[in-house]
Amino acid sequence: MWRYIARRLLQMIPTLIGVMVITFVLFNVVGGSPALMTLGPHVSPRALEDFDEQRGFNKPLLWGWWARTRALADQDFARQAGAWRQVPGAEFTPPAGLRLPGRAAYVVPLAFALRPDTAYRLTLRYRAAAPAGQPAAEVLLRGAVLQSLPGAADGAAARLDFRTGAQTGATDLVIRVTAGALELRAAQLRRGMANPFDSQFAFYLRQLARLDFGVSSSLNQPVTRLLRQGVGPSLMLTVPIFCGQLAVALLLALVCAYYRDRWPDRVLVVAAVGLMSINYLVWIVAGQYVLAYRWGWFPVWGFASWRHLLLPVLVGVVSGVGVDLRFYRTILLDELYKDYVRTAYAKGLSPAGVLFKHVLRNALIPIVTNVVIALPFLYTGSLLLESFFGIPGLGYLGVNAINSSDVDVVRALVFIGAGLFMVANLLTDLCYAWLDPRVRLE
Repeated sequence: MWRYIARRLLQMIPTLIGVMVITFVLFNVVGGSPALMTLGPHVSPRALEDFDEQRGFNKPLLWGWWARTRALADQDFARQAGAWRQVPGAEFTPPAGLRLPGRAAYVVPLAFALRPDTAYRLTLRYRAAAPAGQPAAEVLLRGAVLQSLPGAADGAAARLDFRTGAQTGATDLVIRVTAGALELRAAQLRRGMANPFDSQFAFYLRQLARLDFGVSSSLNQPVTRLLRQGVGPSLMLTVPIFCGQLAVALLLALVCAYYRDRWPDRVLVVAAVGLMSINYLVWIVAGQYVLAYRWGWFPVWGFASWRHLLLPVLVGVVSGVGVDLRFYRTILLDELYKDYVRTAYAKGLSPAGVLFKHVLRNALIPIVTNVVIALPFLYTGSLLLESFFGIPGLGYLGVNAINSSDVDVVRALVFIGAGLFMVANLLTDLCYAWLDPRVRLE
């Protein structure tokens, strides 16, 4: 058995890696900029850069020597001028580009100062006319010439690699046109990395290795602390629901099997279908309005004492017992028509003895499967119940994280849920071997 457990644990590693890759792609690639989703499009580039710096979003995606910086947005002047429109003297004439008249200096519109002692790369696509042997323009940093731009009547590209040295102000990077007009076609600025593997994905892996899930952007607290605070209320709600729902559904399923094809069986089946047909939200709203507000039997909202859990637990049990009742009833009835049951009756065993000593034991494998697979969801809580009843659990935390685009919280809940689900699958296999001697763990 221990060899089987070790092998299954090793098999979980590729699955966990797949979960990490999927969550990384969803939140770092497909979802767009987390900084824009969280802070909104109207905050300053400096605030967006600080957000990206704290969470590692200002690094290359997988690997690379250069990373984007919000100090200067990538610009294609055939379509728009962006911040360059505010440069005094610049003339934006699409689709020709941005025209900088000659014999003048133009400040590159940096959104904020560049980092000290950091490598940068400024790439310009331009067109300019200049006398033979003379540059069309010069790029200066704090008054010192970084590179001259030769004339290019048909267009050219210039790549300027430089280090800032000391602190560089937002107005210290200048383009000085020395000859005729300079027409810029595109511009981009990149920040140099210390090594090509210092990427967003490596940053994410280092976080997970330290069990550090980042910082919540909406609550400004470590996600690990929020998870510790929320798991208690979630388990206090979901564990009673789970146990109560299992006990009630299994007991009623045994009643249906014992009185099969008679009126108790038919009444319970109709009741189960009715419970399944009513929407979950209807139970919540009806319970809050009738039982809590009108009759005053329960508190409507809050988490001050154990009494606040009574109504959500009741709603959770009643709303979910119908599905489990029909499932367990089907399993038990399927066992009742097998050969070993007829043999037990032929030996003179009573219906109750056959049901509880033989049928229930042989039906435990699918029942255990249904039970163990539900265990990981106890950790993540109940999204609707916690939201409607004001219980500060992980479900409530997850809903708020989705509404506020809190990437780190959502990503942590997804990753932990996936890990717990794999552990639950392993426990299911171990339970199979314990319940059925014919099952061998190989």
